[in-house]
Amino acid sequence: MTRSRMVGAVLAIALAGAAGCGAGDSVDVDGAGDTGGKGSGGTLNAAIGGEPDQLDPHRTSAYYSFQVLENVYDTLVEPGPDLRMGPSLATKWTTSADQLTWTFTLREGVRFSDGSPLTSEDVVYSYERIISEKLNQSYRFETVKSVTAPDPTTVVVALTKPTPNLLASLGGFKGVAIVDKANVESGAIKTKPVGSGPFAVAGYTSGDSIQLTRNDNYWGAKPKLDGVRFTFVKDPTVALQNLRGGEVQWTDNLPPQQVAALKENGGDVTVESRSSTDYWYLALNEGRKPYDDVNVRRAIAFALDRDAIAKAAKFGQATVNQTAIPKGSSWHFEYAPYRHDPAQARQLLGQAGVSGLKLDLMVTTEYPETVSAAQVIAAQLKDVGITVKIRTLDFAQWLDEQGRGAFDAFLLGWLGNIDPDEFYYAQHRTGATFNFHKYSNPTVDRLLDAGRTETDPAARKRTYDQAAKQIVDDASYVYLYNPDVVQGWSKQVTGYQVRSDRAIRFRDVGLDR
Repeated sequence: MTRSRMVGAVLAIALAGAAGCGAGDSVDVDGAGDTGGKGSGGTLNAAIGGEPDQLDPHRTSAYYSFQVLENVYDTLVEPGPDLRMGPSLATKWTTSADQLTWTFTLREGVRFSDGSPLTSEDVVYSYERIISEKLNQSYRFETVKSVTAPDPTTVVVALTKPTPNLLASLGGFKGVAIVDKANVESGAIKTKPVGSGPFAVAGYTSGDSIQLTRNDNYWGAKPKLDGVRFTFVKDPTVALQNLRGGEVQWTDNLPPQQVAALKENGGDVTVESRSSTDYWYLALNEGRKPYDDVNVRRAIAFALDRDAIAKAAKFGQATVNQTAIPKGSSWHFEYAPYRHDPAQARQLLGQAGVSGLKLDLMVTTEYPETVSAAQVIAAQLKDVGITVKIRTLDFAQWLDEQGRGAFDAFLLGWLGNIDPDEFYYAQHRTGATFNFHKYSNPTVDRLLDAGRTETDPAARKRTYDQAAKQIVDDASYVYLYNPDVVQGWSKQVTGYQVRSDRAIRFRDVGLDR
């Protein structure tokens, strides 16, 4: 997605495959944890900033959906707190000497929340659904030749080329979750999905909340909580009031201008932040004139004062960056060719023969920072002769307009990226799934294709550095900043950890009452 996504200590993003295996290596980790002890910890009320568009993990691209689905579904493998990929439904995996065959051994006795067994056939069905229907995450499987199930606990993934980021592709987030075929075919997956995760969806009231209940069929340590209730609270001030008043015990929708004070003296509220793997950006529709002209896009990039934009949107809870990957990552490429230079912007517009430009800028109330940033951007572009009309939509309509290419420009973010491929490929490869702005550069295509199969980390880093430089020079995206992950919770909440990939996990959380 736009799945929406630096101050303080920075978590380095793990090198692709660092927790995986080289040619002929194997990984065998049980990792099941304590499966005993039902426990009863009440219901945690969590306030999120908007409503999911649906709960089918293969079809949604909305972050609000994945906040819920993180607690409902499992993937074959999953990232730990350090973002290195480790066991989940698979307890071990091996690779062939030529790195073209990966064999995964599934955890035995796993059941979906409705009690039906989860086997290797469910893994095959899930991946083939994504691939054959060309769903949102199909780009992650482009080197996959076949997925087979020789027996109920074995999955074999055959590749056309070595794929160093395969583990991240199969478990980086719940968009590649293992789903239940009957749940899909009935259509119930949109509002009452059946997963194998620690919680199950018990109810969905549109416009209000989603209720999860503990999944007593869960293969891992049973959650301490009886359930989680996600309420949809768009206004950060209201979310904070509800947290302080005890109506909710957790939220990630805090007023950014109050975060610093809350960290110092939050009273009964704990507020923590962590540098994220997210980035926020401005995209210009190259399928429309004059945005197909690189000079126009570069003019806009020079017109922007990113420090002012980040301050307005995040109040110091972000780090300005002109590339996608955060500065704390081992994949970061230090490159910042654009300065706030209105004179240079006007010169480039003149070279493009553009004057009196009117730009339609699409934002959404579901992500208030897009609205705040747009107001600053409009003022900055006015200074170079560009009149901005800010068009504010609800997120469902925003997604529809984006998908149809019905925009001059839009603001949004990508959340929870791990491997460098996730920062660039789906957004900037010609014709790729999320390349809604119609960018195309054969050099970038070649580099992004090469990065997906390069197994030497140093060579792979050089490849992505070259791709990032060209993407920035072309102003395919005008990158703005990397935000912090900021979340707050009641003193009643125990065992919760803020993650840099923004995954919201309540499986180990307790609630003192």
